[in-house]
Amino acid sequence: MIAEGFFVEMADFERDRSAIAAIREPVFEVEQQVPHDVVWDDLDPRSQHALARDPQCKPIGAGRLTPDFKIGRMAVLPEWRNRGVGAALLQALIDRARARHAPQVWLHAQVEAIDFYRHHGFEPEGEQFIEADIPHQLMRLVLSELPPLERDAPPPVVATEEIEFSDLDRAHELCLELLKSAKHQLWIYTRDLDPELFRGPSIEAELRRIATSGRQAQILILVQDLETAGRNGGALLALAQRLSSTVSIRQPETEEHLQFAGCYLLSDQFGVMERPIASRFEGSMQLRAPGRQRQRLDDFRQAWEHSRSATELRVQSL
Repeated sequence: MIAEGFFVEMADFERDRSAIAAIREPVFEVEQQVPHDVVWDDLDPRSQHALARDPQCKPIGAGRLTPDFKIGRMAVLPEWRNRGVGAALLQALIDRARARHAPQVWLHAQVEAIDFYRHHGFEPEGEQFIEADIPHQLMRLVLSELPPLERDAPPPVVATEEIEFSDLDRAHELCLELLKSAKHQLWIYTRDLDPELFRGPSIEAELRRIATSGRQAQILILVQDLETAGRNGGALLALAQRLSSTVSIRQPETEEHLQFAGCYLLSDQFGVMERPIASRFEGSMQLRAPGRQRQRLDDFRQAWEHSRSATELRVQSL
């Protein structure tokens, strides 16, 4: 789910626990002084979780749906409140409950949030009560009374043929083809910004198109070797220095991600271009490979969460 300036996705608790903690700890444990053992419980591994992230994939909000269809642990970082994040998280969890044919969803709303939930169709039930030293209200939304969703389910994404390449010229052609298929977003994991691959008027034009495609535009780039990247320059560096609001470059900080031997390019249309050894122009490309793209995107996001801003490259643009 994409919204203005952020997106919401369903998360895996074990994989995304650190991202969920980045929301719960400052909001519940610090801001609201809720005890740690209340914030985290044994329902977490069995619940479905929604995460909101900013364009740089930083977590900004979270919520969960328990096995008995209770919505809870709804939290948004202060700087992102009143910008539609909470509503988007709530809708994602309601949609997930509906997909599981739940007759209703329910929650314990903090008193100051009653109007928010009422706006989304929830009705108060019973008297207010104290939970974690905070006044709450039981609220319920009967899904069977809601009209069916008007939006059609998206058609399934069918994987396309995997095309192999073994030289720079063919890699360049396939890279251009993948870029042309992208709409608003790219994720690039590279050793040194790949100036030989991302070159030429056609590729530069496609990169500019994606980077200026509107509110959803974002190109996230992870670079292992900043020194070489800064020395060699290239189209990606020039684009990041001109369009820093939509093109971000960071360097991985963990040894695992710094020593990763390969490189890859991912598109928001499930495209994948990958080279097992970054120094060789040998690999494969698929314009649509949903399973492969999601797996690589998970890898990318984990590396992004453990990365630092490439300030060395920004200085060169001054």
